[in-house]
This record gives sequence, structure tokens and C-alpha cells, in this order.
Amino acid sequence: MPRFVTRAHPLRAALLAAAALCALAAPARAAEPRLSDGKLKLAVLNDMSSVYADSTGRGSVIAAEMAVKDFGGTLDGKPIEVVFADHQNKPDVGSNIARQWYDREGVDVILDVPTSSVALAVQQVAKEKGKLLIVSGGGTSDLTGPQCSPTGIQWTYDTYALSHVSGNAAVKKGLDTWAFVTADYAFGHALERDAIAEVKRSGGKVVSTVRAPFATADFSSFLLQAQGSGAKLIAFANAGGDTVNAIKQAHEFGLVQGGQTLLALLINIDDVHSLGIEVAQNLLLTTAFYWDRTPETRAFGTRFKEKAGLMPTMHQAGVYSSVLHYLKAVQAAGTDDARTVIAKMREMPVNDMFATNGRIREDGRMVHDMYLMQVKTPKESTGEWDLYKLVATVPGDEAFRPLAEGGCPLVTAAK
Repeated sequence: MPRFVTRAHPLRAALLAAAALCALAAPARAAEPRLSDGKLKLAVLNDMSSVYADSTGRGSVIAAEMAVKDFGGTLDGKPIEVVFADHQNKPDVGSNIARQWYDREGVDVILDVPTSSVALAVQQVAKEKGKLLIVSGGGTSDLTGPQCSPTGIQWTYDTYALSHVSGNAAVKKGLDTWAFVTADYAFGHALERDAIAEVKRSGGKVVSTVRAPFATADFSSFLLQAQGSGAKLIAFANAGGDTVNAIKQAHEFGLVQGGQTLLALLINIDDVHSLGIEVAQNLLLTTAFYWDRTPETRAFGTRFKEKAGLMPTMHQAGVYSSVLHYLKAVQAAGTDDARTVIAKMREMPVNDMFATNGRIREDGRMVHDMYLMQVKTPKESTGEWDLYKLVATVPGDEAFRPLAEGGCPLVTAAK
């Protein structure tokens, strides 16, 4: 920039004034991002060692790193760093890590956070600190309901969408009596609650519910109770290793052979791969992402598998999408200030291999299409990861809870 002086030659002053007018008429350049500490620091917080390690874990870190690389690796020459930690599925551990990251380590955004009780605890910390949290792995719909936050986003799925899409389809197929085997913690409770509401709304009936402790190894007593209920459908309101163990044992006990249908309200492709197609065939499920759905998802899935050894789950694909959108928003906003960035994220549509014209509502819900899938039979599958066939695409406005029904104080205050 030229530096103006107070005592310039008259001709020189006139030339400088003309140059200034030309500059004003020229298109404005985007401001260089104002980063509070000269860099962006992204932190993945999830389960690295327990039942959700394959569904989130190191794979979510890889997804975040892929998004940073695809963005360009830096933000106008400033570094973008990705760090990670294991919250051990404990709310106190997750909260303590989040506080340390936000307060002392310069973290700008925390990502993923499976285990709903941990996600709720971390969202409270982020709200107190005025920092950004983007949840991909945590599923409770309370994150965008009564416990919504002005700096919190729920990206990939929630218990309402899983229950609404799967529950409505199952009852329509005539599976109108349900028994639940539910994980006894926040996510399981929310998933059961939302599924029961959908079953009743669709004209079905719940005849039995039983709750199993987190990380249960032996589901025999819970399965026998569900079997004895006479329900046409047994729904597993759990996730990760709990879902895999429950379905394996249900298969061993002959529940399907006895005429009952199994439904996993939340199951990821790594879980189905672990079960094997013989055990999982014909299972109905709801997902936000499947690697073989479009040319773009196939390209991403192939790249991810080369790095991670497994095809991406919807949680991991959601981390990739959320990181890419976040970086674009920081660049467009010209700052890493959480409130400014989240406003820009809401303003910009989400368009990538994960979502088409996705949008972030004022309650923090990222609205996008959801997919009802069915596990293929061994005869239908053509390869190790050729596991799903598309039954229905459910538009986001139908899949996710209506904004007015969530009880988010931010929405109530805006009215």
C-alpha cells in the first residue's frame, strides 16, 4: 500500500488521490483470515480403544486429515493442525480434555464426539467457552433439542432420524409389534424414546423393553425376554460392539429362524462387515452415508480405505464433510471467531460427496438426505464391501425432527 504524507507536492497529491479513487472502484479482495493465534487447530475427540473405535476412532482422524489436505493443507499460508484424544466414553474425561484444549492448547473446533453422554457434556463446555463443537458420532437428538447450543452443530445423524426412517418403514411392512433391547445410557435412552414415539405414530405397539449395560458381553437374558414377548420385531437401540454382539447372539439363539425380525436402529458398515453377510443379510437400517452410492462417494471410500483399511462409516464421512465446510467458512468469514464462523456455516449450503444442498438450522441440526438401506444377501453381493442396497432416499426435511418440535431454547427465543 502507498503511504500518504502530509506535505506532498500538489501534482503528486492529485495522482495519489486518483489512484485511491481507482482502488475504491476495483472489486474488493477477500480479507486474509484473522486467526487468533496465527493458525487453525482442529481436535478430534472420540473412542480410540473401545466399542466405537472402528466406527469413529482413528478413522475419524484420517477423515479430518483428508479434508484438510483436500482444502489445500493451509489457510492462506497459515498452518492447519489436527490433534486427537480418546475420551474413553466417559463424560468427565471428555469434558476435561475439552477444557484443556479450549483454554490452554488453542483448539478452535472439536469434532466427532461419539457417546451421547460425552457429546452433551462437551457441548456444555463449548457453550460456556464460546467455542465451536461439531458432532458427527454423538446421536442423541437432545443436542439440537433442549440442550442445543449457539456454538454447537450436529452433523451426521440423530436418534430422531434413525427412528423415524426405520420405524416408519418397518411398521408399514407389517412389523407392528416391537420389543427393544436398549443400551442403558443417554444415547440408548434417546434412541428408544424416539423410536417408541415413531412406532406409535405409525400405528404400531411396543410390547417389551429391556435395558442392557454398556459394553455387555452376554445378551442372553435380554434376548430371551425379547423373544418371549412375542414381538414381530426386536429392535436394538445400541451401537458399535454392543450391536454386533447382540445380533450375533440373536442369530445363535435362532430368533430369526423362529419368525422374529431384527432391526438395528444404529449400525455402521464396519459392524455389518464384522457380522458377515450370512448373519446380517436382509437387515434394514438407516444411514447418512454409503460408500457405493454415487461416483463421488465411491472415490472418497476408495481413498479412505487405502489409508484406514476399512470403508468409511457415516460418522467418519461426516467428519470429512464437516471439516471441509468449516474450513471454507473460516476462509469466507475472514476470522476463526466461533460465532462469526458458525453464522457463515449456516449461510453457506453444504455441497460435497456427503450432502447435496445441506443446511444448518438455528438449532444446530445439519439437515440432509438420509437413506434406508437393506443388507444384501450373499448371492446379491459382488465383493467384500458390497453390502447394502438402497431402498429409499428420505429428504432431510422429512427425515429430521421439525424445527418447532425440538424444544431448542434458541428457536423459542427467536420467535
